Amino acid sequence: MLLASLALAGCARLPEALPTSDRALSFSPNDFGNADVHTRHLRASRQQACEAARRALLSQGYIVDKADDEAVEGRKFYQPTPDVHYEVKMNVVCAAEVQDAARTTAFASAVQDRYVIKKVNNSASLGVGGLGSLSLPVNSTDDTLVKVGSETINDAQFYARFFDLFARYLPPPAAPAPPASVQVQPIVQPQAAQQSVQPLPEEAGAPAASAD
Repeated sequence: MLLASLALAGCARLPEALPTSDRALSFSPNDFGNADVHTRHLRASRQQACEAARRALLSQGYIVDKADDEAVEGRKFYQPTPDVHYEVKMNVVCAAEVQDAARTTAFASAVQDRYVIKKVNNSASLGVGGLGSLSLPVNSTDDTLVKVGSETINDAQFYARFFDLFARYLPPPAAPAPPASVQVQPIVQPQAAQQSVQPLPEEAGAPAASAD
């Protein structure tokens, strides 16, 4: 009786450990708390930012599927073990600042897809004409990649390394323009017309000067 009770208790807990169980999972995404992980503000135009993102992905072996003045998309494949494969899809969006068109906000996000190799049995029948309707079964096994998971990468260090590399391909900031030189022109004063000096008129009734 005790053995039967233990067996029933074990069967009752078994579905919770199965990956195909339909039991409800308590999951709460941790979003909208901090935008610094996926966002950088750049002193560059939108075209320059997207071009820097394209070069950064190419330098790390990503296959760039899309690249224009608004967004860049790339993907890269990993195989840490013979039976496990990963595909990382990187998406970068370049948006011009509203108040300053010379500045751009870059948004980066990456999705990681996980694949495993599973063996699939294939069966077929082989008919032999000389022996009538005799049919021989033929079995074969093929390896197939099966997607088992997909998740957005939230590792802050992953994005910090990307943005550090991304910044290397941005153009250097333009040097400030030198102040315009002001040339002071001397003011040429018009020459005053030379006027002859006339003697003052003699007052009436004044004695005339006697000549010696």
